[in-house]
Amino acid sequence: MKQVVFTDLDGTLLDAVNYSYEKSLAGIERLKHNGIPLIFCSAKTRAEQEVYRRKLEVFHPFIVENGGAIFIPSNYFPFPFSYHKTVGGLLVIELGIPCDEIKKVLGKVKEEGGLRFRGFGDMSAEEVASESGLDVESAKLAKQREYDETIKFDVSGEEVSKALQKIRQVGLNWAHGGRFYDIIGDNDKGKAVRIVSNLYCKLWGEIETIGIGDSLNDLPMLSEVDMPILVQKCDYSWEKISLPRLHKVQGIGPEGWSRAIEAMFGG
Repeated sequence: MKQVVFTDLDGTLLDAVNYSYEKSLAGIERLKHNGIPLIFCSAKTRAEQEVYRRKLEVFHPFIVENGGAIFIPSNYFPFPFSYHKTVGGLLVIELGIPCDEIKKVLGKVKEEGGLRFRGFGDMSAEEVASESGLDVESAKLAKQREYDETIKFDVSGEEVSKALQKIRQVGLNWAHGGRFYDIIGDNDKGKAVRIVSNLYCKLWGEIETIGIGDSLNDLPMLSEVDMPILVQKCDYSWEKISLPRLHKVQGIGPEGWSRAIEAMFGG
């Protein structure tokens, strides 16, 4: 049976602090050797993920901005399927709301509700870099959002809960990825994983899907795969997720990621 691996990036394939992928390289090479597609499924933007696709030479479909869209290389699947547009040789299946629409609604909610937060669209690249730990060039890529807006609250506790409730009341949703909240439409990682999995099923027939993540933000993805895997967080804990067949792997982020890949495909 053919297999497909879906993976989160920050805190999973990439180090949560310095965004290094060095400890993931052994696992990535193992997947390439075995001919197993590796599908990035992340809150990161298309611009950010393109950098890692080039550096790691991973040219499979990829899922951006918490399932906001799926990008599939042209001619990757040898059969027709529905998509919304073409961008730079990539076929795009759009599941989310355009970022400009989200920012417009957020601006209205912020003004009417007196909410205190700042979005990446309100910040300079230098400010995003300072808040996120990214370098300035990477922060510029993180600002190129197409299907969500990333925000940071200037308040805490109950005020954040009230703000999120107001955001939900206007028809938007949110995903909490650690440092920030990503404000999204009716999309999530799981819906995108289901679509990509169905395309591979059409290509190969029955497949086994594996998903690797580290946080609650990955729950929709992990819920959709046959074998969900959690790597450890920076404090050596695992996210409190309960799923049938869930595997918890020793190793923080990319170290656990490669360990999981070697355990499954190392022969």
